[in-house]
Amino acid sequence: MFAIQENTLIGQAIADTSAVARHTLGTIIRAKDPLLGASEHIYLKGAASTVLGSVVIYNPDDFSTSLLAPNDIGPVAVAMSACVAGQFGWYQIFGKAVVKTGTVADNANVYATATPGQVDDAVVAGDRVKNAKFASADGTPSAGLAECEIWRPFMDDGVAA
Repeated sequence: MFAIQENTLIGQAIADTSAVARHTLGTIIRAKDPLLGASEHIYLKGAASTVLGSVVIYNPDDFSTSLLAPNDIGPVAVAMSACVAGQFGWYQIFGKAVVKTGTVADNANVYATATPGQVDDAVVAGDRVKNAKFASADGTPSAGLAECEIWRPFMDDGVAA
């Protein structure tokens, strides 16, 4: 379980959601998990159908999110809770994250899929999530999930796979 490292930040745990904003939108904090290691998280607005591990794209203007889809452009994050529309929560942007996925291989590149919020390793030109790489095969830590190493990931809809 990730624990916030900044001693002065209190209000909402990383795995929780809230109907009211408990932090300034866009706040970035460092955390640490005993198994997954060091990480960074950003505080964002939720989107409909978000579940733990959903991959989202977020808007730095108003810090809203939408489930990642093909041809998206912008910064990418991973939901740390089921943070749906009308809620606020933490999203991982750095470290080893647990993401919603199809069948994937360890060390493979990450791509958006036709299933909103889910990623895969099937190569689709223009849909690669940059600065992200699978760190396990699917099924780790459980079915429908995989570990993924992320470093402020983004999508740019570039044509190069």
